[in-house]
Amino acid sequence: MKHWSVDTSELEKDPAAYAVWQLEEMINFGLRDGKIDRANLITYWDKLDLDPAKKKFLALLIGR
Repeated sequence: MKHWSVDTSELEKDPAAYAVWQLEEMINFGLRDGKIDRANLITYWDKLDLDPAKKKFLALLIGR
């Protein structure tokens, strides 16, 4: 995933931070050709900084 304002090579050194960033990017800006990994979404749920309405909707979808 390419992003103009984030140095992903530095971010990849911290797997948890990279996973949170990647989930937020996929949720906020689109999936491109992939799917969101449900297990990762549940694992990092409390760390995600999302719009409250989006987070509430996602919670309904994943059964949280």
